[in-house]
Amino acid sequence: MANPPTVIVMVGLPARGKTYMSKKLTRYLNWIGMPTKVFNVGEYRREAVKNYSSYDFFKADNESAVKIRQQCALAALMDVKSYLTEEGGQVAVFDATNTTRDRRDMILDFGSENGFKIFFIESVCDDPSVIATNIMEVKVSCPDYQDCNKTDAMEDFHKRIECYRVHYEPLDPDQYDRYLSFIKVIDVGRRFLVNQIQDHIQSKIVYYLMNIHVQPRAIYLCRHGESMHNLQGRLGGDSGLSPRGRKFSGALSMFINEQNLTDLKVWTNQMCCSIQTAESLGVPYEQWKALNEIDAGVCEEMTYDEVKEKYPEEFALRDQDKYYYRYPTGESYQDLVQRVEPVIMELERQENVLVICHQAVMRCLLAYFLDKSAEEMPYLKCPLHTVLKLTPVAYGCKVESISLNVEAVNTHRERPEVMKKYPGTLIRRNSVTPLTSPEPNIKKPRIDGLDEPLQELTPSPMSLCTPSHHTLAGQHWLGKVCL
Repeated sequence: MANPPTVIVMVGLPARGKTYMSKKLTRYLNWIGMPTKVFNVGEYRREAVKNYSSYDFFKADNESAVKIRQQCALAALMDVKSYLTEEGGQVAVFDATNTTRDRRDMILDFGSENGFKIFFIESVCDDPSVIATNIMEVKVSCPDYQDCNKTDAMEDFHKRIECYRVHYEPLDPDQYDRYLSFIKVIDVGRRFLVNQIQDHIQSKIVYYLMNIHVQPRAIYLCRHGESMHNLQGRLGGDSGLSPRGRKFSGALSMFINEQNLTDLKVWTNQMCCSIQTAESLGVPYEQWKALNEIDAGVCEEMTYDEVKEKYPEEFALRDQDKYYYRYPTGESYQDLVQRVEPVIMELERQENVLVICHQAVMRCLLAYFLDKSAEEMPYLKCPLHTVLKLTPVAYGCKVESISLNVEAVNTHRERPEVMKKYPGTLIRRNSVTPLTSPEPNIKKPRIDGLDEPLQELTPSPMSLCTPSHHTLAGQHWLGKVCL
């Protein structure tokens, strides 16, 4: 019997980073091969009520609004069930406040009825500066406040938080919730409380959350300077730099100095051309064996033409499925993801880092930060003598491509046209494809199967934005709890 799917349930007041953690965790789990999707109940609510009026919508005594929010949660859970039972999902993230025991008990019953494991992540933060920053950077620009000025939006959102705070029941590790599996993330990672971890998925989630942070930083990725094997079009090997590669090393040193970075860490692998590139910087650097280039096995130091002539079947197999294809006695991109996972963990823990590596490894790292799928990963463009500057932002990563104006050979090989039209279905050595995180566009809440009509929601006279009237069909299942 396969392992039961997992539902990650977020818990906490608004503006505590729940959606940030949901999206980041989903990106990581997809990257390591666990199909994962976020179900943000706020998006369901915005689909049901197109124009937000004011914080009055979130008051516990606003019966019409409470009923709408109940149905939105139900619609999200219906989609969670569909994703995990019919669409091949392995992990679903139920992103809502879930601030009461009634709501969490209902979710536990939902998990029990469907054979899902439930794991709670509670974000606790009372630092006013962190909360204010989160509101200003994310909340005031969300669709709820698209027609409001920032001052009014800030004031309204703080009042919304108070609506939740009145009924907030934190997870209790000593009594009521002592047998539940959860992690409390306190003050954006300053402290953690972990309770009843049950399996390797929950263990990975905990380890990941204990490594991420929100401090401003930049991550620089670049390949080594052009090597002699690059000039010859050879796979793998361990050749030194070409004259142009040495010129790039000098240009890289100047570029890094111009960045005026404090406490920059430089990482490289254990291969000759990368070490030569790092040496030119004149700063301490750390060597990672995990950053060594993909092992081409019997095809090491051969050109693509030589591989095609000597191993025509292997050449064709790799074109069919470049992510899964494993060189005989060598590695696949899937193997590479597993190998560089510790590097990702350490990158998440650090601040400013320059990583000097090879093409396939750089693609794996870039796919993680840019949330690219297994199919896209082996074809990401990582040209020689170009630095990619990654700057983490609220729900993603900004990328700047900086050419250092040193000519180099082009080592990028496009996906064969025949494979673009007829993607291969071969699964010769490995099995499950990690999915890219689903597109942020939420699908319409599935409320048509609910049978109790609702009254129209009466707009509050304190409306900040243009009010609207909506009728939803519904069914009483959830308790009177906030979303």
